[in-house]
Amino acid sequence: MNIRYLTKASLIAAIYLVLVLLQALPFPMANLTFGPVQLRIAEGLTLLPLVESAAVPGLFIGVLLANFLLAPYSGFGLVDIIGGSLVTLIAAYLTSKAKNKYIGMLPPILLNGVIVSIWVSYFTKIPYLYTVLGITAGELVSVSIFGSLILYVYEKASKYREW
Repeated sequence: MNIRYLTKASLIAAIYLVLVLLQALPFPMANLTFGPVQLRIAEGLTLLPLVESAAVPGLFIGVLLANFLLAPYSGFGLVDIIGGSLVTLIAAYLTSKAKNKYIGMLPPILLNGVIVSIWVSYFTKIPYLYTVLGITAGELVSVSIFGSLILYVYEKASKYREW
């Protein structure tokens, strides 16, 4: 690893954390960053592993920090801090191996929808299937809309940097 890689990973982690905090802190009890329906704007960053390898550890650390700092609001505790971070790490790695953007969208959408729903359903007492549908739908919106926008901006910025 070199300094550039670590810097990129750190910036991605910081951006993820800031986006989640900006979305969650104004209304900690009634927001869409935790719960059976999740629409984290920061999840748009989960497409970055397609074009930037430093996004894999960056996203993992960003989710770890966000879930840790907001654990008192989520009520999911250590299982979400560790489990949610590991789901993101696996999804980011799989996304980095994807052949295109559409295949790259599948790991964060499906893994978060299916796995994170396990403990969210348990703690909220909302049936698992409804939780899967809510989290998957939120991920679909975040990844397809915000992720596509983030990829577009990243690719444009990379072209300007080449000049």
